[in-house]
Amino acid sequence: MIAASADSAQERVEQLIVLTERLTALVAFEAQAFEARRPQDAITHVEETQRLANIYRHESSRVRANPGLVMEAPLALRTRLIRATEAFDAVLARQGRALEAAKTVTEGLVRAIAEEVASQRQNGASYGPGAAQSPAGAATAITLNQRA
Repeated sequence: MIAASADSAQERVEQLIVLTERLTALVAFEAQAFEARRPQDAITHVEETQRLANIYRHESSRVRANPGLVMEAPLALRTRLIRATEAFDAVLARQGRALEAAKTVTEGLVRAIAEEVASQRQNGASYGPGAAQSPAGAATAITLNQRA
């Protein structure tokens, strides 16, 4: 399934179509898992997805640098590759939205837990005349990354 091993433009395009369609299916599966709030399901194919994504990145860079690698393939086949790439781009956008939603929910949960921990803390007491309770500190056991 590695287009680098193709002997002709037609074979290269056929391999790129298979690669793109498989990667699209894997990313769609991951997006569905995140949309269903089951990120643990997305892990099942992570190694294959990473491997294929690396091949895709490499091969698409080669074709961008040298369009002649695919220009001799029949127009109908190149059109199928374009359609497969468009579908892949759409699935990537969908996965991006699903991941952003999951990130927002997770950050909200972490923030709520941190606030609850802070509100549950006992006020520190001091001793002696004029002793006053010190205000509860911020939750320091949980770190919130505002840039994440």
